[in-house]
Amino acid sequence: MGVLNVIGLGYIGLPTALMFAAHGVKVVGSDMNCKLIDTLNSGDLTFEEAGLKEIFKDAMNNGIRFSEKYETTNRYLITVPTPYMKESKKIDASYVVAAVKQVMEVCDSGSIIVIESTISPGTIDRFIRPIIKEKGFVIGQDIHLVHAPERIIPGNMINELKKNSRTIGADSEVVGNEVKKWYEAFCDGDIVVTDIKTAEMSKVVENTFRDINIAFANELAKICHKEGMDVHELIRIANKHPRVNILQPGPGVGGHCISVDPWFLVGDYPDIVNIIKSAREVNDGAPYYVFERIKEIMSENNIEDYSQVGLYGMTYKENVDDMRESPTLQLLTILNDNNVQNLKVYDPMIKEKKIENQCMNLDEFLSGIKLIVVLVGHNEIRENQSLLESKIVYDTRNIIEKGTKIYKI
Repeated sequence: MGVLNVIGLGYIGLPTALMFAAHGVKVVGSDMNCKLIDTLNSGDLTFEEAGLKEIFKDAMNNGIRFSEKYETTNRYLITVPTPYMKESKKIDASYVVAAVKQVMEVCDSGSIIVIESTISPGTIDRFIRPIIKEKGFVIGQDIHLVHAPERIIPGNMINELKKNSRTIGADSEVVGNEVKKWYEAFCDGDIVVTDIKTAEMSKVVENTFRDINIAFANELAKICHKEGMDVHELIRIANKHPRVNILQPGPGVGGHCISVDPWFLVGDYPDIVNIIKSAREVNDGAPYYVFERIKEIMSENNIEDYSQVGLYGMTYKENVDDMRESPTLQLLTILNDNNVQNLKVYDPMIKEKKIENQCMNLDEFLSGIKLIVVLVGHNEIRENQSLLESKIVYDTRNIIEKGTKIYKI
């Protein structure tokens, strides 16, 4: 087998490339971001993740290389972004298309191209097969197409790369089983081989299921607030039923999976999709609900100046530095649209100043504010709750227990 060229070294591609290399696979990681490549080649990581430093060290010892150029080989793994178009809600496959086109410029005959990027059902049929045929390649002979959707989450990437089951979608069972062997180098979970379109659909459906469940919880939160009930107590009791598993409400849905993937189905099947669209609208509306609650709490406590309000947390989930589609960023846009620009913002995971009024340490953040809005449940705030006892707390994550006045979502 030739070198494995992993294309796209972001939150998914880099850990995946390192995991392959750490387990003895010859890997070249490629990315068009020159600064990123220089950083990796200098021996530094581009983001923080538990266990990643150790895997990075093992991968470097095993000879992993990083380059702005694609490698001439017969094995490719594409992990580039797949956003959706805001108006149509359809997938923007341009990054994947560009990567495949560049692969075709250098690949050996008989190459296997594995797309890990999350794509909507039919993306390979609509966007990838035509460009390969236009170049004169015979699919199944000159190039073999595979979709193996990633299934990991920031904050637990290394463990999930090892333990989670995987899906391999291929045109032929022979090629599917060949790619299955690649992942068996490090994956202890079940690896299922199926057809490409089913593999495409499986990842989108997994994230859509969670999105719908979260939307249900967010609607329950609104009902409970209106009726003066504790939504968390309600969910705790309901979940004692053996066939009920309601997720937790929150200030919105972030990250590059749950907040994005369901829109692919909305965009592709507008005449069929109803529940999925409604769930997306509920969760996209959560930051607006948080803004209304902030105004209610300020009014109830005679807080007239937003400079006395602080937003804790900028990332989309706890204990990671990933800000993609963060509910806090969505809330800040809403605040800005309403001419609210002078409240404090802080996140211990964000080491560089990203926005105006961002504080760089907890003491600076807490100084002078009366109302703290907890938007992310980082360990820092969980372990320092005594610092909040003199504050009014709006806890959107249900993690704060110590305080004189605590409001829940």
